[in-house]
Amino acid sequence: MGVQKKTRKFAQVDTLVLIDSGLRINLDQVKRVIGQRDARLKKNQAKGEIESKRKAKGDEVVREMYVLEDNLLLQHLIHHSPQVSSSLFFQYNTALVPPYSVLVDTNFLSHTVQHKLELLETMMDCLYAKCIPIITDCVMAELEKLGQKYRIALRIARDERWERLRCDHKGVYADDCLVDRVMKHKVYIVATNDRDLKRRIRKIPGVPIMSVARGKYVIERLPDAPEK
Repeated sequence: MGVQKKTRKFAQVDTLVLIDSGLRINLDQVKRVIGQRDARLKKNQAKGEIESKRKAKGDEVVREMYVLEDNLLLQHLIHHSPQVSSSLFFQYNTALVPPYSVLVDTNFLSHTVQHKLELLETMMDCLYAKCIPIITDCVMAELEKLGQKYRIALRIARDERWERLRCDHKGVYADDCLVDRVMKHKVYIVATNDRDLKRRIRKIPGVPIMSVARGKYVIERLPDAPEK
């Protein structure tokens, strides 16, 4: 027969006699002491609850950060297109019908004077239809500020036959006023020779541009305009 292996029982303490100052202590009679980090202690249980709450709160913060990042990513991916006027059929503006309403710019009046053109008659020759020149308060104020050099253009703008359009804003550049109007109401033709204003108007679909060229008025982006 083999020799049986001696195993140590759980929580078994070897017997040892300590001699200290004449006292004999049997370790079999000594109770085991719970360690300070034992989870069964109340203070460790309280710490564990605090740590679990802190971890849960941290997880919630991280979750909110992920949600915020997802929302920002969605906002970046979603393309927000401006509302298109119901009068537009692709690039064709069905709201533009005779009599045409023409917003006149300061630069356009200056070129009209330089080429010695009649404002209303030349417009009608260009479009073969009745036209209504419109002068805004911004354009009138700009002409008044330019002084004597533009006195003839100012006299043309003050003609009582033209329609005056009141502006309810203050301190706005005339070009910004015209762009804002045609973006809100696509029923106008913009008459200007200003390159910057033309570039801004071309970005707005369905708004024709009238300008002075070769001693007459020319129109662009108007499908029904007569061929010259």
